[in-house]
Amino acid sequence: MPNVEKSRIPLLSFFSGGGFLDMGFKMAGFEIAFSTELDKDFAQFYKEGMSSWSGVEKKISAIADINNLRSEYLQGFVKHPFGIIGGPPCQDFSIRGSKNGFSGIRGTLTYSYYEKIMDLQPDFFLMENVPGLVLLKKTKDSFNAILNLFREDYLISCKRLNSLEYGLPQSRERLFVFGMKKSRVSNLEINEDDWFEWPQPKFPNASISYNWGEPKDRLIISNLSLPDPPEELCVNKILINESEELKIPNAREYFNLKNPKKIQSIEEGDTYRPSFKRLHRKKYSPTACYGNNEVHIHPTLTRRLSVREALRIQGVPDSYVISTQGNLTKKFKMIGNGVPIPLAYQVGLAIKLFLTKVNFIGTKHSNDTLKELV
Repeated sequence: MPNVEKSRIPLLSFFSGGGFLDMGFKMAGFEIAFSTELDKDFAQFYKEGMSSWSGVEKKISAIADINNLRSEYLQGFVKHPFGIIGGPPCQDFSIRGSKNGFSGIRGTLTYSYYEKIMDLQPDFFLMENVPGLVLLKKTKDSFNAILNLFREDYLISCKRLNSLEYGLPQSRERLFVFGMKKSRVSNLEINEDDWFEWPQPKFPNASISYNWGEPKDRLIISNLSLPDPPEELCVNKILINESEELKIPNAREYFNLKNPKKIQSIEEGDTYRPSFKRLHRKKYSPTACYGNNEVHIHPTLTRRLSVREALRIQGVPDSYVISTQGNLTKKFKMIGNGVPIPLAYQVGLAIKLFLTKVNFIGTKHSNDTLKELV
């Protein structure tokens, strides 16, 4: 095995969006050698946010459809060992989405991702998506068929992880698939059924372990004996008060309400509504998936969440600044599409530790440390 500890292992990033997954993996000690995103607005946000966060100019390598990127071209950016990371668009696999599965146009992007991996033959890869892939029978069968194709060349490990259990004030469950090239570890004794150790949650079963803030009509007496939740899991930590709005970038960016009086009547913690869910200061946020009817309201103020508050809910540091003015619809969509950065970091770190364990990158760990997120 080559020892590449002195240089970060390069990654090809597909469906890069605003760069949240890239950021987490860079924190864990990898290097993004190539990134691609189809949406021009997302690519611009990536450039602004990743550059302000890192202190050096970062931008999407190619604004293009994955199907239009020739493998010969991509191979010019990396040499073995290298990995591929990405989260194909997930609307067709969402429990609340169209449920078209692999018959939908977005479903074919997952297969395109598979084809790109098999063409490029990375040493390892990560795919992120919604848990609907394995919860709906229609998509589960198709998804397992793709995994079986992967298994011809790769060891495969799948895990559903919730960002709430990893220290973020948001309940957001995602499916992660990690694949390791069999030929790269063929000389090692590895149990194919239990070969990869996913990151351990900091707050296991968090959603049922604490006395969360709730509206009065939802209070459960039996829960009063539970401890109060840790501050880092509560929305209160990410809120921006009126005196801070002028000081913090993207803090004053939010959609105006069409009917403020109606919103004022919604009780704090009433997140059980189909739309206009008012968050609770002492509870986590529902999944940040903004658009259509998914609207989150500030716990105490008569306004929607700001761009900065939404970024914080995803674990994005304040040093990540989107300087483009307006275009709020795209900003919130980009944020909602992203992987929570603390979760991306933990997954990336688990992969780095595994590669170290199998002597893939030597024995020393990276000196990089996790930056303060919010």
